Amino acid sequence: MATVSHFRACPLCEAICGLEITHEAGRLTAIRGDKADPFSRGHVCPKGNALIDLEADPDRLRQPLRRRGSDWEEMPWDEALQEAGERLAAVQRAHGADSVAAYLGNPNVHHFGHSAYVPALLRQLRTRNVYSASSVDQWPHQLVAWAMYGHQFLIPLPDVDRTDWMLMLGANPVASNGSLMTAPGIARRLEQLVKRGRLVVVDPRLSETAQIASEHVPIQPGTDVWFLLGLLTALRQAGPARTALYEGRFSGFEQALAATDGVTVVAAAGRCGVPAEVIERLALELYAARRASIYGRMGLSTQEHGSLCQWLLQLLSLYTGNLDREGGSLPCEPALPMTGPGTARGHRARFSSRVRGLPEFAGELPVAALAEEIATPGAGQIRGLFTCAGNPVLSTPAGARLDALLAGLDYYVAVDIYVNETTRHAHLILPPASPLTQFHYDAVFNALAVRRVARLNTPLRPMAVTERADWQIINGLCASHAAAQGQAFTALAEPRVMIAAALARGPDRLSMEMLESAPHGLDLGPLVPSLLRRLQTDSGQIECAPSFLMAALAQLRASPAIDAPDGELLLIGRRHVRSNNSWMHNAPRLVKGKPRHQLEVHPSDLVARCIADGTRARLRSSVGSIEVDVQATEAVRPGVVCLPHGYGHGGAGVRLARASRVEGASYNDLTDPLRVDGPSGTAAVNGTPVFLERLQP
Repeated sequence: MATVSHFRACPLCEAICGLEITHEAGRLTAIRGDKADPFSRGHVCPKGNALIDLEADPDRLRQPLRRRGSDWEEMPWDEALQEAGERLAAVQRAHGADSVAAYLGNPNVHHFGHSAYVPALLRQLRTRNVYSASSVDQWPHQLVAWAMYGHQFLIPLPDVDRTDWMLMLGANPVASNGSLMTAPGIARRLEQLVKRGRLVVVDPRLSETAQIASEHVPIQPGTDVWFLLGLLTALRQAGPARTALYEGRFSGFEQALAATDGVTVVAAAGRCGVPAEVIERLALELYAARRASIYGRMGLSTQEHGSLCQWLLQLLSLYTGNLDREGGSLPCEPALPMTGPGTARGHRARFSSRVRGLPEFAGELPVAALAEEIATPGAGQIRGLFTCAGNPVLSTPAGARLDALLAGLDYYVAVDIYVNETTRHAHLILPPASPLTQFHYDAVFNALAVRRVARLNTPLRPMAVTERADWQIINGLCASHAAAQGQAFTALAEPRVMIAAALARGPDRLSMEMLESAPHGLDLGPLVPSLLRRLQTDSGQIECAPSFLMAALAQLRASPAIDAPDGELLLIGRRHVRSNNSWMHNAPRLVKGKPRHQLEVHPSDLVARCIADGTRARLRSSVGSIEVDVQATEAVRPGVVCLPHGYGHGGAGVRLARASRVEGASYNDLTDPLRVDGPSGTAAVNGTPVFLERLQP
């Protein structure tokens, strides 16, 4: 008999849509949006439906795999966990604690069994070589929140449902379903905003979001910092700062403004390619808006001045009085606390990477340094590796170089459900059971939601005796590594216990019984101002002029504009609602339809290079080259080319049958690990200089 269950937190998406799942005898038969979910209200994207594919995927691993030459063999769980801990410990005994590195992929934040348990393993390993997808994604947001507000997760979010005027830079939430802005059904929310007010999208490409916006402003990639400086200058000319709300609770504001003195709107316009009159008009609109919100995402963060951009966004919100205000930008105060006593506030530059001296943030090093830390001999050289739900060969800079280096590691263990482009180099792969078999609470995405909500996922089916949950695997690795080091380890409690304890510390004091009796989730109300009450800076104030950001701004202003070489283009990335992460391309529901791998090029740039629309060409950067199928479109501004991320499957040993047939080259075979945002070390993968060349004579 078929059973209907309700579930949130699709492991493929950040929108945490409520799902209505029909299953029979442990097999999923249908997935629909849960109309009774108070947050998503029936919305579901293609990624939610693709859970059926993920669950039934024949390429998905079910048992531990150990490498035997060029092949693999299955092995029992207890033996696999013991071997993994002992081999990692052996590498560290021979070469030091830092000789083993850890890399955590994006899916770690999608499941409680990873996010709550992996930190214990990192503490057990005691290595400085910890990396994650965060440093090729959102680190500037977290860094600025830590520097200004005292905690890396005190991130002001756009109050999209109540704002009247919204400025959006480097973001395409219609394709991404929101990012650091959990908002299921975001297209509907933005359409409602356009009806009652204005949405202005600043982007080098006419994205899916820009198409529904009130106005699209094309900008030169990587120059958003100059646009924002020009906007701040124009705001200062429009009228005085509206800071009465923060009286006595902020410091360094005048110092920060003074650091921008002398930046003219005309000069800023010349740097970013947005006309001065447009910048001035937008500043007047922003200043006059009753409730305004400013939001910048991937396109802003993954460029060479990403941290300065995020800092300027906060200063603009503060100047206009829209910070920590309904209809403006304000942090969520979730039921399961991510800030406050006992949480990881963050820190910066307590140590640096061995080769290039890049600063750590929150205990992690920038992933742009990973390959060089493996390749460079000496004390602290990486010789062993642990990865969890990640594919850095496709998702981090200069992936081809990293791919070649992984084959030479002394030992590599992966927690993953696939043999992909990265894990094919592992000595041992430990595949976790389905998230549908485990208790789960969305700690991260609820903390970034545009409305206060809570929802518990309960198991849809029991685990098979041959399966192990994520948290069980991590506990097992900790125990075996500790035993090999002659240490004691106390296992963390099961997720249901951990979730209950965390909720009990939260502002709503929710219990598991309350959540279990609300299968569609709980609506805890709209966001309310809480930033000033929750500040965790040492001074107890908003710190408007962090010294390292002031220094970065001074360095930026002292740098001259450099003319691009003849023929140079700037490469940006893009998302599609069915795609982005490399592990989505093995799901039939996500890869069906017309190809989406093409390089988008403005027609004038194709004509200048004698390249015909629809043909194959070579795209070359300072670190590599790939072949691409070009697609002429006026959606990108001249001088800009746009390629999706997450492609480039195949290669010897990869066991992704469907993904390996998906056309497309890897974006990160072109990105340069030396191009980083200075303050945070985030990889500057957007705005990469490239040359497009025809293949035919």
